[in-house]
Amino acid sequence: MARVLFINGGSEGHINPTIGVVQELISRGEEVVYFSIEAFRERIEKTGASVRTFDDQKFIKAFISGGRDYLLERINGLLLTADIVIPSVLEQIEGEHFDYIIHDSMFGCGRLLAQMLKLPAINSCTSFAQTKVSFDKVMEQFSRNVPAETAEPINDKFKSLTAMAKEKYGVEIHSPYEVFCNPAPLTIVYTAREFQPYGEAFDQSYKFVGPSISSRLTSANFDFSAIKGKNPIYISLGTVFNQAIDFYKLCLEAFGNTEHTVVLSIGGKTQISDLGEIPKNFIVKNYVPQTEVLQYTKLFITHGGMNSTHEGLYYGVPLIVLPQSADQPVIAEQVANIGAGVRLQMQGLTANQLREAADHVLSLSAFKKSVAKIRETFRKSGGYRQAVDEIFEFKNQYHIEI
Repeated sequence: MARVLFINGGSEGHINPTIGVVQELISRGEEVVYFSIEAFRERIEKTGASVRTFDDQKFIKAFISGGRDYLLERINGLLLTADIVIPSVLEQIEGEHFDYIIHDSMFGCGRLLAQMLKLPAINSCTSFAQTKVSFDKVMEQFSRNVPAETAEPINDKFKSLTAMAKEKYGVEIHSPYEVFCNPAPLTIVYTAREFQPYGEAFDQSYKFVGPSISSRLTSANFDFSAIKGKNPIYISLGTVFNQAIDFYKLCLEAFGNTEHTVVLSIGGKTQISDLGEIPKNFIVKNYVPQTEVLQYTKLFITHGGMNSTHEGLYYGVPLIVLPQSADQPVIAEQVANIGAGVRLQMQGLTANQLREAADHVLSLSAFKKSVAKIRETFRKSGGYRQAVDEIFEFKNQYHIEI
Protein backbone atom coordinates (compact mmCIF):
# COMPACT_ATOMS: atom_id res chain seq x y z
CA MET A 1 0.00 0.00 0.00
CA ALA A 2 0.93 3.68 -0.04
CA ARG A 3 3.29 5.65 2.21
CA VAL A 4 1.70 8.74 3.74
CA LEU A 5 3.49 11.81 5.07
CA PHE A 6 1.31 13.43 7.78
CA ILE A 7 2.26 16.94 8.94
CA ASN A 8 0.64 18.51 12.00
CA GLY A 9 1.23 21.12 14.69
CA GLY A 10 1.23 20.59 18.40
CA SER A 11 -2.16 21.16 19.97
CA GLU A 12 -4.89 18.79 21.17
CA GLY A 13 -7.48 20.37 18.90
CA HIS A 14 -5.44 19.71 15.77
CA ILE A 15 -4.13 16.28 16.80
CA ASN A 16 -7.16 14.51 18.32
CA PRO A 17 -9.42 14.38 15.22
CA THR A 18 -6.58 12.80 13.25
CA ILE A 19 -6.00 9.89 15.65
CA GLY A 20 -8.93 7.85 14.31
CA VAL A 21 -8.01 8.74 10.72
CA VAL A 22 -4.44 7.48 11.16
CA GLN A 23 -5.60 4.28 12.89
CA GLU A 24 -8.07 3.65 10.05
CA LEU A 25 -5.46 4.36 7.35
CA ILE A 26 -3.07 1.87 8.96
CA SER A 27 -5.81 -0.74 9.41
CA ARG A 28 -6.42 -0.48 5.64
CA GLY A 29 -2.76 -1.08 4.90
CA GLU A 30 -1.25 2.41 4.60
CA GLU A 31 2.12 3.24 6.15
CA VAL A 32 2.00 6.61 7.96
CA VAL A 33 4.94 8.81 8.97
CA TYR A 34 3.53 11.50 11.27
CA PHE A 35 5.30 14.77 12.18
CA SER A 36 4.24 16.56 15.35
CA ILE A 37 5.84 17.57 18.67
CA GLU A 38 7.31 15.27 21.30
CA ALA A 39 4.35 15.69 23.71
CA PHE A 40 2.09 13.73 21.34
CA ARG A 41 4.56 10.99 20.43
CA GLU A 42 3.08 8.27 22.64
CA ARG A 43 -0.51 8.98 21.59
CA ILE A 44 0.33 8.93 17.88
CA GLU A 45 2.61 5.88 18.13
CA LYS A 46 -0.31 3.91 19.59
CA THR A 47 -2.06 4.30 16.22
CA GLY A 48 0.78 2.34 14.57
CA ALA A 49 2.27 5.41 12.86
CA SER A 50 5.99 6.16 12.80
CA VAL A 51 6.38 9.44 14.72
CA ARG A 52 8.97 12.12 14.02
CA THR A 53 9.17 15.43 15.79
CA PHE A 54 10.31 19.02 15.44
CA ASP A 55 11.33 21.39 18.23
CA ASP A 56 8.12 22.66 19.85
CA GLN A 57 9.82 25.46 21.81
CA LYS A 58 11.45 26.91 18.71
CA PHE A 59 8.17 26.44 16.82
CA ILE A 60 6.11 28.35 19.43
CA LYS A 61 8.75 31.08 19.73
CA ALA A 62 8.76 31.59 15.95
CA PHE A 63 4.96 31.60 15.75
CA ILE A 64 4.52 34.11 18.59
CA SER A 65 7.26 36.38 17.22
CA GLY A 66 4.98 37.28 14.32
CA GLY A 67 2.69 39.19 16.71
CA ARG A 68 -0.69 38.40 18.26
CA ASP A 69 -2.88 41.48 17.73
CA TYR A 70 -4.02 41.02 14.13
CA LEU A 71 -4.75 38.06 11.88
CA LEU A 72 -2.01 39.03 9.43
CA GLU A 73 0.50 39.04 12.30
CA ARG A 74 -0.49 35.48 13.11
CA ILE A 75 -0.08 34.60 9.45
CA ASN A 76 3.41 36.10 9.56
CA GLY A 77 4.02 33.93 12.64
CA LEU A 78 3.02 30.85 10.67
CA LEU A 79 5.46 31.83 7.92
CA LEU A 80 8.20 32.29 10.51
CA THR A 81 7.70 28.65 11.60
CA ALA A 82 8.77 27.51 8.12
CA ASP A 83 12.43 27.74 9.08
CA ILE A 84 11.77 25.44 12.05
CA VAL A 85 9.53 22.87 10.36
CA ILE A 86 10.71 22.59 6.76
CA PRO A 87 14.46 21.91 7.31
CA SER A 88 13.60 19.45 10.11
CA VAL A 89 11.12 17.51 7.95
CA LEU A 90 13.38 17.48 4.89
CA GLU A 91 16.36 16.25 6.91
CA GLN A 92 14.36 13.46 8.58
CA ILE A 93 12.77 12.13 5.36
CA GLU A 94 15.85 12.42 3.14
CA GLY A 95 15.99 9.56 0.66
CA GLU A 96 12.47 8.31 1.50
CA HIS A 97 9.56 7.95 -0.90
CA PHE A 98 6.00 9.11 -0.12
CA ASP A 99 2.89 8.73 -2.25
CA TYR A 100 0.86 11.60 -0.82
CA ILE A 101 0.81 14.13 2.01
CA ILE A 102 -1.90 14.95 4.55
CA HIS A 103 -1.27 18.26 6.29
CA ASP A 104 -2.99 20.35 8.91
CA SER A 105 -5.06 23.28 7.69
CA MET A 106 -3.03 25.76 9.70
CA PHE A 107 0.20 24.53 11.29
CA GLY A 108 3.21 22.81 9.82
CA CYS A 109 3.64 24.66 6.51
CA GLY A 110 1.79 21.80 4.82
CA ARG A 111 1.05 23.52 1.52
CA LEU A 112 4.67 24.60 1.15
CA LEU A 113 5.97 21.08 1.84
CA ALA A 114 3.46 19.59 -0.62
CA GLN A 115 4.77 21.92 -3.33
CA MET A 116 8.41 21.26 -2.50
CA LEU A 117 7.98 17.48 -2.44
CA LYS A 118 5.61 17.53 -5.45
CA LEU A 119 3.13 15.31 -3.60
CA PRO A 120 -0.66 15.12 -4.05
CA ALA A 121 -2.00 16.95 -0.99
CA ILE A 122 -4.93 16.54 1.38
CA ASN A 123 -5.83 19.27 3.86
CA SER A 124 -6.89 18.14 7.38
CA CYS A 125 -9.22 20.90 8.67
CA THR A 126 -10.00 20.63 12.38
CA SER A 127 -11.79 23.99 12.66
CA PHE A 128 -14.54 25.48 10.51
CA ALA A 129 -13.46 25.68 6.87
CA GLN A 130 -13.02 29.04 5.16
CA THR A 131 -13.53 29.96 1.53
CA LYS A 132 -11.10 32.42 -0.03
CA VAL A 133 -14.00 34.85 -0.50
CA SER A 134 -14.91 34.89 3.21
CA PHE A 135 -11.25 35.04 4.24
CA ASP A 136 -10.56 37.96 1.89
CA LYS A 137 -13.45 39.87 3.47
CA VAL A 138 -11.76 39.54 6.88
CA MET A 139 -8.49 40.80 5.38
CA GLU A 140 -10.31 43.75 3.75
CA GLN A 141 -11.59 44.74 7.20
CA PHE A 142 -8.00 44.72 8.44
CA SER A 143 -6.98 47.05 5.61
CA ARG A 144 -9.97 49.35 6.21
CA ASN A 145 -10.03 49.50 10.00
CA VAL A 146 -6.38 49.38 11.05
CA PRO A 147 -4.41 52.65 10.81
CA ALA A 148 -1.92 52.69 7.94
CA GLU A 149 1.05 53.24 10.26
CA THR A 150 0.15 49.96 12.01
CA ALA A 151 -0.93 47.94 8.94
CA GLU A 152 1.91 48.83 6.56
CA PRO A 153 4.79 47.29 8.56
CA ILE A 154 2.73 44.08 9.01
CA ASN A 155 2.00 43.97 5.26
CA ASP A 156 5.65 44.66 4.47
CA LYS A 157 6.69 41.83 6.79
CA PHE A 158 4.32 39.45 4.96
CA LYS A 159 5.82 40.45 1.59
CA SER A 160 9.39 39.99 2.81
CA LEU A 161 8.57 36.58 4.34
CA THR A 162 6.92 35.33 1.13
CA ALA A 163 9.89 36.59 -0.90
CA MET A 164 12.22 34.76 1.49
CA ALA A 165 10.16 31.54 1.17
CA LYS A 166 10.47 31.73 -2.61
CA GLU A 167 14.22 32.34 -2.44
CA LYS A 168 14.92 29.66 0.20
CA TYR A 169 12.44 26.96 -0.71
CA GLY A 170 11.43 27.74 -4.30
CA VAL A 171 7.72 28.03 -3.45
CA GLU A 172 5.21 30.68 -4.49
CA ILE A 173 2.82 32.15 -1.93
CA HIS A 174 0.11 34.18 -3.62
CA SER A 175 -2.00 35.28 -0.66
CA PRO A 176 -2.34 35.22 3.15
CA TYR A 177 -5.19 32.72 2.62
CA GLU A 178 -2.71 30.12 1.36
CA VAL A 179 -0.65 30.43 4.55
CA PHE A 180 -3.56 30.45 7.00
CA CYS A 181 -5.80 27.81 5.37
CA ASN A 182 -3.33 25.63 3.40
CA PRO A 183 -5.81 24.87 0.57
CA ALA A 184 -5.37 21.54 -1.22
CA PRO A 185 -7.16 19.52 -3.94
CA LEU A 186 -9.04 17.69 -1.16
CA THR A 187 -9.99 19.15 2.23
CA ILE A 188 -11.30 16.87 4.96
CA VAL A 189 -13.44 18.95 7.36
CA TYR A 190 -14.21 17.30 10.69
CA THR A 191 -17.74 18.65 11.03
CA ALA A 192 -21.07 18.24 9.26
CA ARG A 193 -21.99 20.64 6.45
CA GLU A 194 -25.10 21.47 8.50
CA PHE A 195 -22.93 22.77 11.37
CA GLN A 196 -20.44 24.62 9.14
CA PRO A 197 -21.30 28.33 8.77
CA TYR A 198 -22.42 28.93 5.16
CA GLY A 199 -21.91 25.25 4.46
CA GLU A 200 -23.53 25.56 1.03
CA ALA A 201 -20.66 27.84 -0.12
CA PHE A 202 -18.14 24.97 -0.30
CA ASP A 203 -17.57 22.93 -3.47
CA GLN A 204 -17.04 19.18 -3.73
CA SER A 205 -13.33 19.42 -2.94
CA TYR A 206 -14.46 19.93 0.69
CA LYS A 207 -15.65 16.72 2.32
CA PHE A 208 -17.58 17.24 5.55
CA VAL A 209 -17.08 13.95 7.35
CA GLY A 210 -18.48 14.95 10.75
CA PRO A 211 -16.60 14.74 14.06
CA SER A 212 -13.73 12.26 14.14
CA ILE A 213 -14.37 10.71 17.55
CA SER A 214 -12.08 7.91 18.63
CA SER A 215 -10.33 6.80 21.78
CA ARG A 216 -7.85 9.44 22.92
CA LEU A 217 -5.36 6.63 23.62
CA THR A 218 -4.49 8.22 26.96
CA SER A 219 -4.80 6.58 30.33
CA ALA A 220 -7.08 8.15 32.96
CA ASN A 221 -7.90 7.25 36.50
CA PHE A 222 -11.61 7.96 36.85
CA ASP A 223 -14.26 6.17 38.92
CA PHE A 224 -17.29 5.89 36.64
CA SER A 225 -19.38 4.24 39.35
CA ALA A 226 -19.53 7.69 41.02
CA ILE A 227 -21.52 9.15 38.08
CA LYS A 228 -23.51 6.17 36.76
CA GLY A 229 -27.20 6.94 37.03
CA LYS A 230 -26.46 10.49 38.31
CA ASN A 231 -26.63 12.40 34.96
CA PRO A 232 -23.94 14.88 35.98
CA ILE A 233 -23.23 18.39 34.77
CA TYR A 234 -19.73 18.32 33.28
CA ILE A 235 -17.56 21.47 33.28
CA SER A 236 -14.27 21.89 31.39
CA LEU A 237 -12.38 24.75 29.75
CA GLY A 238 -10.29 22.42 27.57
CA THR A 239 -6.54 21.90 27.54
CA VAL A 240 -5.08 25.32 26.67
CA PHE A 241 -6.69 28.32 28.41
CA ASN A 242 -7.83 26.51 31.53
CA GLN A 243 -6.06 28.47 34.28
CA ALA A 244 -9.30 29.99 35.57
CA ILE A 245 -9.41 29.51 39.31
CA ASP A 246 -12.00 32.28 39.78
CA PHE A 247 -14.32 30.58 37.31
CA TYR A 248 -13.89 27.20 39.00
CA LYS A 249 -14.74 28.78 42.37
CA LEU A 250 -17.78 30.41 40.75
CA CYS A 251 -18.90 26.94 39.58
CA LEU A 252 -18.58 25.62 43.14
CA GLU A 253 -20.75 28.52 44.31
CA ALA A 254 -23.29 28.10 41.51
CA PHE A 255 -23.85 24.35 41.88
CA GLY A 256 -22.48 23.48 45.32
CA ASN A 257 -24.92 21.51 47.49
CA THR A 258 -27.60 21.49 44.75
CA GLU A 259 -29.36 18.36 43.51
CA HIS A 260 -26.87 18.15 40.60
CA THR A 261 -23.83 15.89 40.54
CA VAL A 262 -21.03 17.97 38.96
CA VAL A 263 -17.79 16.78 37.35
CA LEU A 264 -15.27 19.65 37.14
CA SER A 265 -12.05 19.27 35.11
CA ILE A 266 -9.52 21.99 36.01
CA GLY A 267 -6.46 21.09 33.90
CA GLY A 268 -2.93 20.37 35.02
CA LYS A 269 -1.87 23.89 36.02
CA THR A 270 -4.38 24.46 38.84
CA GLN A 271 -4.13 22.66 42.18
CA ILE A 272 -7.36 21.16 43.51
CA SER A 273 -6.35 22.37 46.98
CA ASP A 274 -6.41 25.99 45.70
CA LEU A 275 -10.19 25.78 45.30
CA GLY A 276 -10.82 25.50 49.02
CA GLU A 277 -13.58 23.28 50.34
CA ILE A 278 -15.14 21.09 47.64
CA PRO A 279 -18.92 20.57 47.96
CA LYS A 280 -19.99 16.93 48.41
CA ASN A 281 -21.85 16.86 45.08
CA PHE A 282 -18.66 17.77 43.12
CA ILE A 283 -16.02 15.49 41.59
CA VAL A 284 -12.98 17.66 40.83
CA LYS A 285 -10.09 16.31 38.73
CA ASN A 286 -7.08 17.74 36.93
CA TYR A 287 -7.86 15.47 33.98
CA VAL A 288 -11.09 13.78 32.95
CA PRO A 289 -11.57 11.22 30.13
CA GLN A 290 -13.94 13.57 28.33
CA THR A 291 -15.50 11.39 25.65
CA GLU A 292 -16.33 8.72 28.22
CA VAL A 293 -17.74 11.16 30.82
CA LEU A 294 -19.90 12.89 28.20
CA GLN A 295 -21.77 9.63 27.64
CA TYR A 296 -23.27 10.04 31.16
CA THR A 297 -23.71 13.84 31.06
CA LYS A 298 -26.92 15.93 30.95
CA LEU A 299 -25.25 19.37 30.44
CA PHE A 300 -21.77 20.37 29.28
CA ILE A 301 -20.37 23.77 30.32
CA THR A 302 -17.47 24.35 27.91
CA HIS A 303 -15.10 26.92 26.42
CA GLY A 304 -16.42 25.96 22.99
CA GLY A 305 -13.31 24.50 21.38
CA MET A 306 -14.16 22.57 18.23
CA ASN A 307 -13.27 19.18 19.71
CA SER A 308 -15.21 19.71 22.93
CA THR A 309 -18.25 21.12 21.13
CA HIS A 310 -18.30 18.25 18.65
CA GLU A 311 -17.90 15.66 21.39
CA GLY A 312 -20.70 17.14 23.50
CA LEU A 313 -23.13 17.27 20.57
CA TYR A 314 -22.03 13.84 19.27
CA TYR A 315 -23.08 12.34 22.60
CA GLY A 316 -26.35 14.30 22.64
CA VAL A 317 -25.45 16.78 25.40
CA PRO A 318 -26.79 20.39 25.40
CA LEU A 319 -24.13 23.07 25.90
CA ILE A 320 -23.44 26.27 27.77
CA VAL A 321 -20.56 27.87 25.88
CA LEU A 322 -18.15 30.38 27.42
CA PRO A 323 -15.82 31.22 24.50
CA GLN A 324 -12.25 32.22 25.41
CA SER A 325 -10.33 32.88 22.18
CA ALA A 326 -9.55 31.86 18.58
CA ASP A 327 -12.57 30.42 16.73
CA GLN A 328 -14.55 29.76 19.93
CA PRO A 329 -16.88 32.80 19.59
CA VAL A 330 -17.89 31.59 16.09
CA ILE A 331 -18.46 28.06 17.40
CA ALA A 332 -20.53 29.41 20.32
CA GLU A 333 -22.63 31.39 17.86
CA GLN A 334 -23.26 28.26 15.77
CA VAL A 335 -24.32 26.30 18.86
CA ALA A 336 -26.83 29.05 19.71
CA ASN A 337 -27.97 29.32 16.06
CA ILE A 338 -28.93 25.66 15.86
CA GLY A 339 -30.62 25.78 19.29
CA ALA A 340 -28.23 23.27 20.89
CA GLY A 341 -27.29 25.51 23.81
CA VAL A 342 -26.61 29.05 24.96
CA ARG A 343 -23.62 31.36 24.91
CA LEU A 344 -22.47 33.25 28.01
CA GLN A 345 -19.68 35.78 28.53
CA MET A 346 -17.04 34.82 31.07
CA GLN A 347 -16.41 38.47 31.95
CA GLY A 348 -18.77 39.64 34.69
CA LEU A 349 -20.46 36.24 34.98
CA THR A 350 -22.08 35.57 38.36
CA ALA A 351 -22.88 32.28 40.08
CA ASN A 352 -26.60 33.11 39.83
CA GLN A 353 -26.39 33.74 36.08
CA LEU A 354 -24.57 30.45 35.51
CA ARG A 355 -27.04 28.48 37.64
CA GLU A 356 -30.03 30.14 35.93
CA ALA A 357 -28.57 29.39 32.47
CA ALA A 358 -28.14 25.74 33.46
CA ASP A 359 -31.73 25.54 34.75
CA HIS A 360 -32.96 27.19 31.54
CA VAL A 361 -31.16 24.74 29.23
CA LEU A 362 -32.09 21.69 31.31
CA SER A 363 -35.77 22.63 31.61
CA LEU A 364 -36.59 23.35 27.94
CA SER A 365 -37.22 20.37 25.66
CA ALA A 366 -36.36 22.50 22.58
CA PHE A 367 -32.65 22.26 23.45
CA LYS A 368 -32.83 18.46 23.72
CA LYS A 369 -34.63 18.24 20.34
CA SER A 370 -32.05 20.43 18.59
CA VAL A 371 -29.17 18.47 20.11
CA ALA A 372 -30.76 15.16 19.08
CA LYS A 373 -31.07 16.45 15.51
CA ILE A 374 -27.43 17.55 15.17
CA ARG A 375 -26.29 14.38 16.96
CA GLU A 376 -28.03 12.31 14.29
CA THR A 377 -26.42 14.42 11.54
CA PHE A 378 -22.97 14.01 13.07
CA ARG A 379 -23.33 10.25 13.41
CA LYS A 380 -24.56 9.84 9.84
CA SER A 381 -21.59 11.84 8.48
CA GLY A 382 -19.23 8.93 9.03
CA GLY A 383 -16.33 10.44 11.00
CA TYR A 384 -12.84 9.05 10.54
CA ARG A 385 -14.03 6.07 8.46
CA GLN A 386 -15.69 8.42 5.98
CA ALA A 387 -12.53 10.54 5.99
CA VAL A 388 -10.48 7.52 4.92
CA ASP A 389 -13.09 6.58 2.28
CA GLU A 390 -12.60 10.07 0.82
CA ILE A 391 -8.81 9.73 1.01
CA PHE A 392 -8.98 6.42 -0.89
CA GLU A 393 -11.23 8.00 -3.52
CA PHE A 394 -8.62 10.76 -3.85
CA LYS A 395 -5.92 8.09 -4.30
CA ASN A 396 -7.97 6.63 -7.15
CA GLN A 397 -8.19 10.00 -8.88
CA TYR A 398 -4.43 10.49 -8.60
CA HIS A 399 -3.69 6.86 -9.59
CA ILE A 400 -1.91 6.26 -6.29
CA GLU A 401 -1.35 2.60 -5.58
CA ILE A 402 -4.38 1.09 -3.78
